[in-house]
Amino acid sequence: MPLPTTFYTAQQVKQGEVQAAKARGLEMFSLMERAGQGVFTIALAQYPSSQHWLVCCGGGNNGGDGYIAARLAKAMGHQVTVWQVGNPEKLKGDALTAYYHWLDQGGDVYPIDDHVPRDVDLIIDGLLGTGLSGPVREPISDLIDTINNSGKPVVAIDIPSGLSSNTGSVLGKAIKAQHTISFIGLKQGLVTGQARNYVGKLHFAGLGVSENFDEQNTPTLKAIEPRFIRQCLKPRQPCAHKGHHGKAALIGGNRGMGGAMMLCAQACTRIGSGLTAALVHSDNMTAMLTVAPEVMTGSWEVENLKQRTEWCNVIGLGPGLGRGKDGRAIFEQVQSIDKPKVLDADALFFLAENPNHDDKRIITPHPAEAARLLGASVELVETDRFKAIHSLHEKYGGVIVLKGAGTLIYDGSQTYVCLAGNPGMATGGMGDVLTGIITALLAQGVPLCEAARAGVLVHSQAADKDAELKGERGLLASDLLPHLRSLVNY
Repeated sequence: MPLPTTFYTAQQVKQGEVQAAKARGLEMFSLMERAGQGVFTIALAQYPSSQHWLVCCGGGNNGGDGYIAARLAKAMGHQVTVWQVGNPEKLKGDALTAYYHWLDQGGDVYPIDDHVPRDVDLIIDGLLGTGLSGPVREPISDLIDTINNSGKPVVAIDIPSGLSSNTGSVLGKAIKAQHTISFIGLKQGLVTGQARNYVGKLHFAGLGVSENFDEQNTPTLKAIEPRFIRQCLKPRQPCAHKGHHGKAALIGGNRGMGGAMMLCAQACTRIGSGLTAALVHSDNMTAMLTVAPEVMTGSWEVENLKQRTEWCNVIGLGPGLGRGKDGRAIFEQVQSIDKPKVLDADALFFLAENPNHDDKRIITPHPAEAARLLGASVELVETDRFKAIHSLHEKYGGVIVLKGAGTLIYDGSQTYVCLAGNPGMATGGMGDVLTGIITALLAQGVPLCEAARAGVLVHSQAADKDAELKGERGLLASDLLPHLRSLVNY
């Protein structure tokens, strides 16, 4: 079953689940029982040959879910060891009820230990829930180390313990799970930033109330759905000609950095820009013409720059531009042009030095570039990517693409996330390809935010296709180019 495409804050889910249960006439303990059943079902399906489960319970409702999963596993004949942080008699509400049901079935509860028993072959993480806001403290921090160092597979309840459900950042330490099952409404922190290192495969259980919850709550984050590309790019008319599909001017490719513009220009043409021009340092013209003869290549001298920026309907600026006086002069000449623009790489360096607001612009920073644009640290950006992207929009306007694991897109009203992509994309030139893709979509008349969303998705899907064929390690930016054409045709 595909995951939902909408995400919420932890506060929304905590408050909303009560109203959703009420709308369905359910007691909250019934939801806990369903959640525990969901954990048991996913764990058994993923590890059908497991025999000895270690269920780690904390002091909140995640611990209650753990007790229910433990009870079901025991009833199925599994050996189950339950570790409880603190005194289980101090549990409250539904979690306490779940604990007593476990005891009624003859279950035992043990204090946490500093090593996982050798014969345990599956760990259930029910230590900390979505309400965690500060750093993980002892003894749970030590227990997280014990679990992570055990080499045993982990199924996390709702969220890996120690991961922020709102930001995806690690609050000191976090469980590295192979599977995570979340309930009722997916939390926005599960799909961006550091979360990709800890969540493993994400599963969802609506517990019979998710439809009511969705009706009652507005998502803070939406995934870019695969069908979105088809919605953006309509079939071409039989009598169409190249002039109908846009004129893109790409500017960059300084001495020694011509490859960036070659990647950018090839991506732009493969996505379907009707006419593409590239302005580069004169040293790179021959190479550009050899690699991409379909691209009208010229030097970036002042007259050529003026002619092409008047001719085009969209500008892509930055790949290989350089940070010297030539790059600065070009940036200053181009940034005030009243046309849609995509800025990346060295163009963002100059933008950080001369901040301005432009609602016809897409900027595509990675975390280090975002930090420079905000005058902050990379750590601060990655601690709360949602806050960072909102701050970038407030300062620079337009559409912001904050790259990284779980790339975010924000247009001032709605935040989107890309669920595609893989670690092989962490290599030089990927951003240059993305700039070309988005510029081509803008050239074809796709609106700003839609072009950013579709471009990010196509870019990631192309990388996933190649990684599926040949693996993630050694994936090159140029490996994406052969896949682009098929992804924008249907």
